[in-house]
Amino acid sequence: MLRDEILFGSHWKSRYKKTFGVAAGVLLWLCVAPLACGSGALGEKNNVIQKDGEFDVTYNDTVTSGNQTIYAFNHTVSRTKTEGVRVSVDLLSPNLKSPILFVVRQKQAVLSFQVPLILRGLYQRKYPYNHLGRTLCQPPTRAASEIQYFFVDVSTLSNQGTNYQLRVSRVESFTLQTETKFSFTSSPSQPQYFKYVFPEGVDTVIVKVTSEMTFPCSVMSIQDIQCPVYDLDNNVAFIGMYQTMTKKGAITVQRKDFPSNSFYVVLVVKTEDEACGGPLRFYPLRPDELIDAGNRSKTLDIVVSLAIKSDVYVMGMLLCLGIFLSFYLATLLVACLEKKRAKKRELFQNIDDTSPAETASLLGKNGDGKITVSPNEYGSLDSTISSEAVTESAPSLDSAASADHYMERSGWKNVGRSRQESLSSIEEDDYDTLDDINSDKNIVRTKKYLCVSDLSRKDKRVLSKKYQIYFWNIATIAVFYALPVVQLVITYQTVVNVTGNQDICYYNFMCAHPLGALSAFNNILSNLGYVMLGLLFLLIVLKRDIVHNRALACNEVGALECGIPKHFGLFYAMGTALMMEGLLSACYHVCPNYTNFQFDTSFMYMIAGLCMLKLYQKRHPDINASAYTAYACLAAVIFFSVLGVVFGRGNTVFWIVFSVIHILATLLLSTQLYYMGRWRLDSGVVRRMVYVVYTDCIRHCTGPTYIDRMVLLVMGNLVNWTLAAYGLIERPNDFASYLLAIAICNLLLYFAFYIIMKLRSGERIQCLALVCILFTAVVWGFALYFFFQGLSTWQKTPAESREHNRDCILLSFFDDHDIWHFLSSIAMFGSFLVLLTMDDDLDTVQRDKIYVF
Repeated sequence: MLRDEILFGSHWKSRYKKTFGVAAGVLLWLCVAPLACGSGALGEKNNVIQKDGEFDVTYNDTVTSGNQTIYAFNHTVSRTKTEGVRVSVDLLSPNLKSPILFVVRQKQAVLSFQVPLILRGLYQRKYPYNHLGRTLCQPPTRAASEIQYFFVDVSTLSNQGTNYQLRVSRVESFTLQTETKFSFTSSPSQPQYFKYVFPEGVDTVIVKVTSEMTFPCSVMSIQDIQCPVYDLDNNVAFIGMYQTMTKKGAITVQRKDFPSNSFYVVLVVKTEDEACGGPLRFYPLRPDELIDAGNRSKTLDIVVSLAIKSDVYVMGMLLCLGIFLSFYLATLLVACLEKKRAKKRELFQNIDDTSPAETASLLGKNGDGKITVSPNEYGSLDSTISSEAVTESAPSLDSAASADHYMERSGWKNVGRSRQESLSSIEEDDYDTLDDINSDKNIVRTKKYLCVSDLSRKDKRVLSKKYQIYFWNIATIAVFYALPVVQLVITYQTVVNVTGNQDICYYNFMCAHPLGALSAFNNILSNLGYVMLGLLFLLIVLKRDIVHNRALACNEVGALECGIPKHFGLFYAMGTALMMEGLLSACYHVCPNYTNFQFDTSFMYMIAGLCMLKLYQKRHPDINASAYTAYACLAAVIFFSVLGVVFGRGNTVFWIVFSVIHILATLLLSTQLYYMGRWRLDSGVVRRMVYVVYTDCIRHCTGPTYIDRMVLLVMGNLVNWTLAAYGLIERPNDFASYLLAIAICNLLLYFAFYIIMKLRSGERIQCLALVCILFTAVVWGFALYFFFQGLSTWQKTPAESREHNRDCILLSFFDDHDIWHFLSSIAMFGSFLVLLTMDDDLDTVQRDKIYVF
């Protein structure tokens, strides 16, 4: 029955008393009585119009300050099925001074809104919306089935009649289904939300929302099943997890975070696009001016997918461990082969030292022309060696004999200095063979053609201690750097978990697998390779160090006078830096963003700098930079990295200053390398430069004295000047990566120059080093391919960054960036092995025959 109009009185209360009880009557009285009293105070007659509402029927009515309309609806609610209810309102009267107030009263919730709805943007911009659509909150019911009533009250303070349309409809697809796509349209005044219930046996799901439209900017939120639901731009961030999005968004949801085993997925379109990187609208001319927002409807697709199960986590961890443990096994295999070859070399040396009669008694030829070695003389060695093998080994035996002759001639067998002397009693400043002959220092280092023996004259114990400082310094730096980093990223993760703001961290949300409090465990696990391979490199260096120290203790000529001088301090520092890179990269990926990107790059600068220092140290051990100078320069680089990240974005003054410093530093370093440190930066440097230009370029017009060095330095200056010009012109937003590119380009240039000059000098690269070079080059190529996939970028807004997100590609657990972690750690390890083994061919060559370049 429909009654058009009655006075507010006992008839309204008695009619619904049996249905709702005393509590409903009191609630109704409290809601409506103030309006009646207010009207009475004004001396006006306050009428209440009550109507029985029906679903999917459009009501065209008028409301004034003298009357109030109440629509009564009812629907059946089931415990096993949730049915959504949506209220849509259109304002038909333009230029209203007083809005219409709509109040929806439910059993356990109250929803109120005004029309026109005023939403605020930045700088207090005001956007009016005359068409509204709101979904009613559906609290869970304990009964198997019950009828629930709700009322829609319409009122206004405007004296003139205001026309409106009201429509209440059911939302058929209110509950989302797993792996089923659903499309809908949303706008700032018509937000949408849907319910999802976890199926049995499912603990984690990924809610993915996509759109073909970049703008308008929207917000995706995950909220618990409770009333009210925060579904407007100005309150959607109050509870739950949320993130802004343009074309793509994804949130991983775990059952443990929702006691009701269900949640709401809320989609809200923002009033402005600034949060998603869009342009800002013009400023209003007057503070209270209303701005037409235009059409901000957006079509969205939503799908809820099942996340990976626990066995995939186990497979991912086993794969990660298996990949890097295989390098340990390969290293052990190579070590065994090297040991076997060393035993054979020792065997040939023992045979060469015996007399012909003893050799005849020890060796006998069998019928097939092979020499059988007696196992009684050489332990468990039971093998046959062809006579051709003995013939081929003759040159090495002759070399060993000549080495013994050289050792006797040079007196090294009579060296009586104990190698066990404490290194702490010797300081480089106190005992320097070159400090006592300063004139010879200038003569030796300015020769046109230098040999390693010219630049390895300092006491080996002094240099060993000098280069060990690299390791101890970087270990100290690592401890002091890592502790606050770990503390900070734990705080970041806690803030994300507590606030639910998914815009703080730049994950690949399409492939972010949580574990415990960590949001992206796979990105952290993939950094294990840096730590494991860094530790393996330290073990390899330790073995070589022990073997070398034993050779020094025995006063072997190969260790004292042959090959590149072996100082392992820088190698220890490189291995430690690789391990720290893994740790800090893992910390960065706990919550990646632009404020902590330096965690991921600081030790990359260290590694690049240490590799260049090691290349230079190989043939310049006496004049290489000290640890204090090197780390001070690297600290300056990191300092500029922080300044560039904070102030460099679009700052012309910063880029001019940095480019000038970059060019000046390149020129100073070039001068230092060209003159082998035999120059002074003082007040007379300009006069000396003019004199050199006059004598060498004008008066005699001669070429450079050190042609090879000049070629390297000219190429280096061209590369660095080009990079400086690129930075000044383009001013890239990612300053940290730009700085890292400068370091890597210089390292690659120096490494290529070293290899070319090594081959040009008649030296060769042994098989193991050649394999390492080829393997490392291939792995670096694949690693860079995955690096440039760009799954996220903090140079843009979080919403724009998510446009680059992609699904996992390996075991449904690892994404492209994880593959970059795997391959880059292997490539860095291979690069370190190249530096360690590339000069092994010189171990039997006297240092006065090894050229410096």
